[in-house]
Amino acid sequence: MTRILRVDASARTGRSLSRKLGDQFIDAWIAHEPEIDVTVRDVGRSPPPIITEAWIAAVFSAEMTAQQRELTGISDGLIAEVEAADVIVITTPMYNYGMPAALKAWFDQVVRVNKTFTFDLARGDRPLEPVLLGKTVVALTSWGEFGFGSGELNEGGDHLVPHLRSVSRYLGMSEFHHVGVEYQEFADHRHEASKATASRSVRDLVARLARPAASQVA
Repeated sequence: MTRILRVDASARTGRSLSRKLGDQFIDAWIAHEPEIDVTVRDVGRSPPPIITEAWIAAVFSAEMTAQQRELTGISDGLIAEVEAADVIVITTPMYNYGMPAALKAWFDQVVRVNKTFTFDLARGDRPLEPVLLGKTVVALTSWGEFGFGSGELNEGGDHLVPHLRSVSRYLGMSEFHHVGVEYQEFADHRHEASKATASRSVRDLVARLARPAASQVA
């Protein structure tokens, strides 16, 4: 049984395009593999706390006090969800050319020394090493603008997907996939075409990733 962790980051609910892509992803996966375990972590509705100096001191402590264990309890729970997942689906809009603050707060809680990465200066110029391995990370995004690819109008303006790809290494990422909707602020035929293309891409991606139901294999 595939275990999927879905992390929703949009501050919008019913009007969120990234959430709709997430719904399509889960529905498509269930069509291929009905028996899946889905955990939903909605940071858009319930953002994790931002890290503080006291939190940093706690996670770097050789032995935590009771107060420090309480302070890092939310982090422990979020990391446990990541550890249990085979597939991590992150649905998020782009805010101000980057990730929403709520999603950044989630990453700051789960990318944690001696939990999801180790730090050893003996490794030279790359002292950080991920602890988790073998997970598939899928980013489902929505952009108000368009043309963030090489040679396009807004090349270099996408600080969302590259950031997601970089930090997902510390979620145990072995594969990274991205599907996005563009032109949201224009609300024209290009936006409709982008939504249709993204929906097809989600279905095609799931068809490649999901385990077929037993009846389909027999």
